[in-house]
Amino acid sequence: MTIIMDTWHWFLQGTHWSGDLGIWHRLVQHLYYVLVSLAIAALIAQPLGILFGYLQRGAFLAINLFNIGQAFPSLGIILLCIMLFGFNDVPVFIALVALAIPPMLTNTYVGISQADRTLHDAAKAMGMTPLQALLKVRIPLAMPLIFAGIRTSLLQLIATAVVAAYAGLDGLGRFLIDGLGQRDFPQVIAGSLVVSLLAVGCELLMSLIARRWFAFTPLAAR
Repeated sequence: MTIIMDTWHWFLQGTHWSGDLGIWHRLVQHLYYVLVSLAIAALIAQPLGILFGYLQRGAFLAINLFNIGQAFPSLGIILLCIMLFGFNDVPVFIALVALAIPPMLTNTYVGISQADRTLHDAAKAMGMTPLQALLKVRIPLAMPLIFAGIRTSLLQLIATAVVAAYAGLDGLGRFLIDGLGQRDFPQVIAGSLVVSLLAVGCELLMSLIARRWFAFTPLAAR
């Protein structure tokens, strides 16, 4: 019970919310690592997933190749990259992008390759070119799965971005690392709660976006 009260009092201290060491500033830093990594991973995974889903070949090798990134612990990748690139943002982004690519690549490939063949054939019968059928039929049909892959990657990144603190960088992980180093357990619990609430909030936001978006997208809602 004491640790709960200590954590509550930790949150009530204004100095823990403001300034460069405060929750708001570190929350912005955490989101920076997450969103930049998500964007880079999407730029790699989405075109590859669409290409492999359209061609119906090469996906097995590519997906399993990128899944190797998930087999290695993110902290191990960061430490290896620190030896190569030094203490900067690059090691963290490499580790997070490697983690984010597989869910998006797999979901995009499955969504494109398993799109409703009847609608696709109907589009071709109406005179659409293969590219038009891909853009106007198959991709909209695959959007629920594509979006689900993005949601999965986002939640994984929010949880894993705390490892940036191990590389001497900032973000919400600093509360955990610094708290453990100082044996300040209320700080550790508070940092964990903020990360958890961020993940829950992002999941609720993504669920809301999905419901609103697909409700007005006839093909994706099928």
